[in-house]
Amino acid sequence: MTYAEMFEKMKVMLKHADVSDIHEHLSYQFNITGQAAGAFYIEVKDGTLFIEPYEYYDRDALFTCTAETLFKLAGGKTDPVAAVMLGKLKVEGSIEKALRLKELLARTKL
Repeated sequence: MTYAEMFEKMKVMLKHADVSDIHEHLSYQFNITGQAAGAFYIEVKDGTLFIEPYEYYDRDALFTCTAETLFKLAGGKTDPVAAVMLGKLKVEGSIEKALRLKELLARTKL
Protein backbone atom coordinates (compact mmCIF):
# COMPACT_ATOMS: atom_id res chain seq x y z
CA MET A 1 0.00 0.00 0.00
CA THR A 2 1.32 3.44 -0.91
CA TYR A 3 1.07 6.56 1.24
CA ALA A 4 -1.57 8.01 -1.11
CA GLU A 5 -3.70 4.84 -0.87
CA MET A 6 -3.37 4.75 2.92
CA PHE A 7 -4.30 8.44 3.27
CA GLU A 8 -7.33 8.12 0.99
CA LYS A 9 -8.58 5.04 2.86
CA MET A 10 -8.14 6.84 6.18
CA LYS A 11 -9.94 9.92 4.89
CA VAL A 12 -12.89 7.81 3.73
CA MET A 13 -13.03 6.06 7.12
CA LEU A 14 -13.11 9.31 9.08
CA LYS A 15 -14.98 11.72 6.85
CA HIS A 16 -18.39 10.93 8.33
CA ALA A 17 -17.35 11.22 11.96
CA ASP A 18 -19.90 13.34 13.80
CA VAL A 19 -17.85 16.01 15.58
CA SER A 20 -20.55 18.69 15.53
CA ASP A 21 -20.68 18.80 19.33
CA ILE A 22 -16.90 19.04 19.85
CA HIS A 23 -16.21 22.71 20.28
CA GLU A 24 -12.69 22.52 21.63
CA HIS A 25 -9.76 22.51 19.22
CA LEU A 26 -8.12 19.10 18.72
CA SER A 27 -5.23 18.54 16.35
CA TYR A 28 -3.38 15.29 15.79
CA GLN A 29 -0.52 14.49 13.47
CA PHE A 30 0.07 10.91 12.41
CA ASN A 31 3.52 9.81 11.29
CA ILE A 32 3.09 6.53 9.46
CA THR A 33 6.07 4.19 9.33
CA GLY A 34 6.75 1.22 7.07
CA GLN A 35 5.47 0.67 3.57
CA ALA A 36 2.99 3.58 3.51
CA ALA A 37 5.33 6.03 5.26
CA GLY A 38 4.26 9.66 5.42
CA ALA A 39 2.46 12.17 7.61
CA PHE A 40 -1.05 13.60 7.80
CA TYR A 41 -3.16 15.40 10.32
CA ILE A 42 -6.66 15.40 11.73
CA GLU A 43 -8.06 18.59 13.18
CA VAL A 44 -11.38 19.32 14.86
CA LYS A 45 -12.15 23.01 14.85
CA ASP A 46 -15.51 24.60 15.65
CA GLY A 47 -17.35 21.29 15.21
CA THR A 48 -15.80 20.53 11.81
CA LEU A 49 -13.35 17.73 10.97
CA PHE A 50 -10.39 18.34 8.68
CA ILE A 51 -8.09 15.58 7.37
CA GLU A 52 -5.12 16.77 5.35
CA PRO A 53 -1.96 15.12 3.95
CA TYR A 54 0.47 17.52 5.61
CA GLU A 55 2.49 17.85 8.77
CA TYR A 56 0.85 20.01 11.43
CA TYR A 57 3.35 21.77 13.65
CA ASP A 58 0.84 23.34 16.06
CA ARG A 59 -0.56 19.94 17.03
CA ASP A 60 -1.83 18.74 20.38
CA ALA A 61 -0.43 15.24 19.96
CA LEU A 62 1.76 13.28 17.58
CA PHE A 63 1.07 9.59 16.92
CA THR A 64 3.60 7.31 15.25
CA CYS A 65 2.58 3.85 14.02
CA THR A 66 2.31 1.64 10.96
CA ALA A 67 -0.65 1.87 8.58
CA GLU A 68 -1.81 -1.55 9.81
CA THR A 69 -1.99 -0.32 13.40
CA LEU A 70 -3.73 2.89 12.30
CA PHE A 71 -6.48 0.98 10.49
CA LYS A 72 -6.97 -1.31 13.49
CA LEU A 73 -7.35 1.76 15.71
CA ALA A 74 -9.74 3.48 13.30
CA GLY A 75 -11.79 0.30 12.88
CA GLY A 76 -12.14 -0.21 16.62
CA LYS A 77 -10.18 -3.47 16.52
CA THR A 78 -7.36 -2.12 18.71
CA ASP A 79 -7.61 0.12 21.76
CA PRO A 80 -5.20 3.11 21.56
CA VAL A 81 -4.05 2.68 25.18
CA ALA A 82 -3.35 -1.01 24.60
CA ALA A 83 -1.46 -0.17 21.39
CA VAL A 84 0.79 2.21 23.36
CA MET A 85 1.41 -0.42 26.03
CA LEU A 86 2.33 -2.99 23.37
CA GLY A 87 4.73 -0.56 21.67
CA LYS A 88 2.66 -0.41 18.46
CA LEU A 89 1.73 3.26 18.93
CA LYS A 90 4.02 6.05 20.11
CA VAL A 91 2.44 9.22 21.50
CA GLU A 92 4.02 12.63 22.08
CA GLY A 93 2.41 15.83 23.28
CA SER A 94 -0.69 16.37 25.39
CA ILE A 95 -1.72 13.02 26.85
CA GLU A 96 -5.07 14.51 27.89
CA LYS A 97 -5.91 15.49 24.31
CA ALA A 98 -4.34 12.31 22.90
CA LEU A 99 -6.80 10.27 24.94
CA ARG A 100 -9.64 12.05 23.11
CA LEU A 101 -8.56 10.18 19.94
CA LYS A 102 -10.48 7.12 21.15
CA GLU A 103 -13.65 9.22 21.43
CA LEU A 104 -13.07 10.74 18.00
CA LEU A 105 -12.57 7.33 16.38
CA ALA A 106 -15.74 6.02 18.06
CA ARG A 107 -17.71 8.70 16.22
CA THR A 108 -16.92 7.25 12.80
CA LYS A 109 -19.64 5.33 10.98
CA LEU A 110 -17.86 2.43 9.36
